[in-house]
Amino acid sequence: MSGSSAGSPPDDSGDDDRERDRSAGSSQTPPAPEEPPGNAATADDGVTIEDDGLLRWFLNTDNETVMVTRDILSSVAIVAVVGLLLFGVSGIWPPLVAVESSSMEPNMHKGDLIFVADEGRFAGDAAAGGTGVVTLENGQESDHEKFGNPGDVIIYQPNGDPAETPVIHRAHFWVDKGEHWVDTKASEEIVGDATCEDVATCPAEHAGFVTKGDNNDGYDQYGNGISDVVKPTWIQGKAMFRIPWLGHVRLTFDKLLGGMLVPTSPSSTTQGSIPAPTPADPGATGVGPDGNLAGVAAIASTGAGAAVAIGRHRH
Repeated sequence: MSGSSAGSPPDDSGDDDRERDRSAGSSQTPPAPEEPPGNAATADDGVTIEDDGLLRWFLNTDNETVMVTRDILSSVAIVAVVGLLLFGVSGIWPPLVAVESSSMEPNMHKGDLIFVADEGRFAGDAAAGGTGVVTLENGQESDHEKFGNPGDVIIYQPNGDPAETPVIHRAHFWVDKGEHWVDTKASEEIVGDATCEDVATCPAEHAGFVTKGDNNDGYDQYGNGISDVVKPTWIQGKAMFRIPWLGHVRLTFDKLLGGMLVPTSPSSTTQGSIPAPTPADPGATGVGPDGNLAGVAAIASTGAGAAVAIGRHRH
């Protein structure tokens, strides 16, 4: 009796061994799953450079960095296409200018965006001097009107000097070389009792246009002292139509950058003048606070953002 009560059942040791085996097995860490072979650039969407190629991966991946880059590149592409189309129609680069002054009011306002074309394109009837420009004088007879008045609004370099800020004003009449234009064609309402002897640009040293801002009191060649009679070779283009307010984007950029976007343009007289874009010159300059314009070198706009680069011109 004493032997049987002090002993253990024959199966107890076996149960203890099995319990220890189970405990040992449960404490072991399961092996980590093997990494699938493939390229490191594997997106959650399953698109890989190795399997799909770099281009397809770039166009279809959901990687945030790549998506932002893709949006930026799309914006640049849209801008390039629009720019090329505008250049193809206008024949001038930049094809847009932003008005910065009031010398052409009420027909152009500060902040307007002006589309500009080569002076030889879209020529109206009765163009003067073998150019594509219709003067106010001829426009009154042929019913050719631009920006609220007869005649074309042209963009020219004062005195043909590339260092000067271009001006955008209306062509009033054509004069021949040696013509005493103050006596023969100038409006008495503008020159008053002045004669050719009183005006430095009279008689005309060469054939060309006499110009004036719609909101100015005097001709650019008299009173304002902006330029000599405008030779056809000084003309860089003519204004075609305006888009209100969009030019403020260019003006805001220039203000934020403190004039670093483009060089500072020279000051105009108190009566103002409007500068214009240079043909095929991405760095052209534009209008300032006293009558300057700005030629748009590039316009970028998309959902990701917008950018505008503009040359400046006087208005």
